Amino acid sequence: MPYGWDADREAEFAPCTAKGLLPGRVLRVDRGQCDVITPTGVVRADTEFVTPRDPMRVVCTGDWVAVDPDGDPRFVRSLLPRRTAIVRSTSSKRSEGQVLATNIDHIVICVSLAVELDLGRIERFLALAWESGAQPLVVLTKADLVPDVTGLSYLVQDVETTAPGVQVLPVSSTTGEGIEVLRAIVADGTSVLLGTSGAGKSTLANALLGEDVMDVRATRDVDGKGRHTTTTRNLLVLPGGGVLIDTPGLRGVGLWDAATGVNQVFSEIEDLAQQCRFHDCAHEAEPGCAVLAAIEDGALPERRLESYRKLVRENQRIVAKTDARLRAEIRRDWKLKGAEGRAAMQAKRGRLR
Repeated sequence: MPYGWDADREAEFAPCTAKGLLPGRVLRVDRGQCDVITPTGVVRADTEFVTPRDPMRVVCTGDWVAVDPDGDPRFVRSLLPRRTAIVRSTSSKRSEGQVLATNIDHIVICVSLAVELDLGRIERFLALAWESGAQPLVVLTKADLVPDVTGLSYLVQDVETTAPGVQVLPVSSTTGEGIEVLRAIVADGTSVLLGTSGAGKSTLANALLGEDVMDVRATRDVDGKGRHTTTTRNLLVLPGGGVLIDTPGLRGVGLWDAATGVNQVFSEIEDLAQQCRFHDCAHEAEPGCAVLAAIEDGALPERRLESYRKLVRENQRIVAKTDARLRAEIRRDWKLKGAEGRAAMQAKRGRLR
């Protein structure tokens, strides 16, 4: 079964083997039903018996499961441990996480060069990717639309500055630029394509598959956005090896308990913070702040620090919704800063009298 099955998975599955169940990997999920590839072929199975109250444990594309060997209907009986998982916050007011894909090795963040680069959005995608435990890769799609090599080189450099430790690869499904390099990367393990609508994910998937499997529609010229041609997450075997998961375009890229991912995206700020005079430096106006010094001498773009602060605050808000202790710490911090602000104002008024 060329879908990532290995000796460790076989050992994990041993209790299910004793029960006569079949191992399988989820190819697609649709309204409580899923398509599962097993040693005997693709079967349709109901997830009723493994549907938990915890949305983080809902069966997802990429999961390894145990299914009934026969029957009509068949059921998923067990969910194997996930090695990695991409999780974002939902738009609901219930503060729930949504699992986008599981058991992935490479996260291919697709960014279209048909529109102006949004470096902040790239940083958000990278935070999700690093937090998942998989290795991110930024692919700049539609590179053929950039008129000159020098301009393309500058765009790549801008993204590399935004994505320390991450390979940045310009590709074109039209000319074939970069496709072979990408194909070699995704030939090892499971890869997932992430990006907004119109980023060229489905076109890129077709290029890697060598045939038009995914539906593709033209993007709007005015803003480069596309309609959701991919409406479900689909797991596909690549002809050159490896497994690919194509996902619908993401309108929102909300963080979900992604402190580690944020720190990885802004690793240069984390490194500089170790040199600050105070271990709890907020990098705002403290004396001896190495981060602010780096901004002063031009070593660190101010945009990076602002983006870092924004994502840290957002992530803290999300975590605080489910962590009472963190909520209390944030409230204490707000009160302390408020008291400091009032004291500073009173001191200023005293000097003016």
